[in-house]
Amino acid sequence: MCGRFTLRASATQLAEFFELFQPVEIPPRCNIAPTQQVAIVRQTPSGRDLSLPRWGLIPSWAKDAKIGSSLINARSESAAEKPSFRSAFKKRRCLIPCDGFYEWEAISGQKVKQPWLIGVRDTPVFAFAGLWETWHDPAGVAVETCSILTTSSNELLRPLHDRMPVILDPADFALWLDPAVQTADPLLPLMAQFPAERMSRYRVSTLVNSPRNERPECAVPLDVAAQ
Repeated sequence: MCGRFTLRASATQLAEFFELFQPVEIPPRCNIAPTQQVAIVRQTPSGRDLSLPRWGLIPSWAKDAKIGSSLINARSESAAEKPSFRSAFKKRRCLIPCDGFYEWEAISGQKVKQPWLIGVRDTPVFAFAGLWETWHDPAGVAVETCSILTTSSNELLRPLHDRMPVILDPADFALWLDPAVQTADPLLPLMAQFPAERMSRYRVSTLVNSPRNERPECAVPLDVAAQ
């Protein structure tokens, strides 16, 4: 799964990497948590744009916004058919920019799990496969939300969790965002495990365990932070 991540890339880096039609300044984030705003990239008639929906997808038919807190992730194997996600999978796919995500290790004899920050080597930013949706609250106000697709973990992540976010290769961005593609078949190969050899991981402070902590120290390697 993916329950916390980082995005510290500059507006220029985001604009270049995702080929946005205009740069968007967003503050660096070191501990993005569910229900908070996250950056997503969508295809529009004018090109790719960046917007800031809430993390935790609320289906358009939902009666209560609380369902979003349980829909922060969507299983790639079933998203195309599951009622909560199938409409978004068909018509509203997006890229979710990040530069690292957290996972936790249970250590025998310790009550507090050890957090790790996982990234992709040799790139300042990468992208999760995402879905977005628009829900209207009882007052009729439109609320945009999103979810991160997950797949089975590769060998790097497997000791920490059996699921990992779907990480898309930049060469696949155009296909993933193409509004003309509305069936699962051409998209399924994009949602395979990302190669473990292209990824990195390191232990970080338990500061990140609380979503209230949004400090740069959350993402600093433990061996560096101790110096």
